[in-house]
Amino acid sequence: MDAVLTCMVSEKIGPGEMNQKLVSLIRENLLVEGALALRSSAIAFDYAVRALDLPAGSGVIISALAPAWHEQVVIKLGFTPIIADVDPETALISIAAVEEAVKGGGRLLLLHETLGYLPDMAQILALNIPVIEDISQSAGSTFGDKQAGQFGVFAILGLEERDLLTGGGGAVLIAPAKRESIVLKKFSDEAPLMDVLPDINAALAYVQLKEMNRNMVLRKEMHAMFVRSLMQGRHKTINQVGEGVTSVYSFPVILSSGLKDVKQYVSRKEIEIESAFSGSIAESLGEGVDGFKNAKSLLMRCVLFPLYPRLGSANAAKIAKVLATLP
Repeated sequence: MDAVLTCMVSEKIGPGEMNQKLVSLIRENLLVEGALALRSSAIAFDYAVRALDLPAGSGVIISALAPAWHEQVVIKLGFTPIIADVDPETALISIAAVEEAVKGGGRLLLLHETLGYLPDMAQILALNIPVIEDISQSAGSTFGDKQAGQFGVFAILGLEERDLLTGGGGAVLIAPAKRESIVLKKFSDEAPLMDVLPDINAALAYVQLKEMNRNMVLRKEMHAMFVRSLMQGRHKTINQVGEGVTSVYSFPVILSSGLKDVKQYVSRKEIEIESAFSGSIAESLGEGVDGFKNAKSLLMRCVLFPLYPRLGSANAAKIAKVLATLP
């Protein structure tokens, strides 16, 4: 709050110094060559496809469990969304489904790293199509010797309310390699102010990014405790595959019993849970989700339990006890 108040008192709330400080910190912490802080993830995607010179009408592959804005912006910019089903164990876009989508005309993969988990990135990159990573939930996660955001041609780090890091809105377009960072520098010089992230948002995001590593340790400690508790019952969580290490976005539970009974039980314990995939493409599809059976199942059965750095040990212990006794 001090950083935000400083912006307000100085009356420097539009794009300026804090925006550039955030960009520098992104480059330093995520070990990438370039970054551009913008007002939304949709704007960031627009800039990325312009840099890639993606032909109009091209197929863009997206996960059925990605946030609805993925599909909306693809359509708005004149491309064709190709929705792919997910792996039922990881909630990540299915490699087999992506392969089929490429055969069906997919020219670009907008890869949502769902709930902070990373797919087998070697398999993703072996598809030989450009990848834009959405690391809004996975910043700080790793696969092998690389961090989320270092695999694609570009990456988008959302700063919205439900993202891992928040600036109260906005996004950062990231270029891992030098060649793409030169393009971002050109965009930065030419971008209209209405596209650029204001300092008041950048200040909030900057502080959260500074605290990211410390907060990640706290989240991982709680996550380990929650996993041990959940193992005592009949429900399960999502596990990171292969060489990946998640930064811990939240604590997902895939229910093996009715959602209604679980909601009533945790409500009596004064714990709030939410659907893991509210606001997703799958939810927006309505009856059309029947064509994506794994996404439909997870939409109906996967919930998020509270897990955030300021939860505190007493509240974390209470949640762990509830996880062990879920109906």
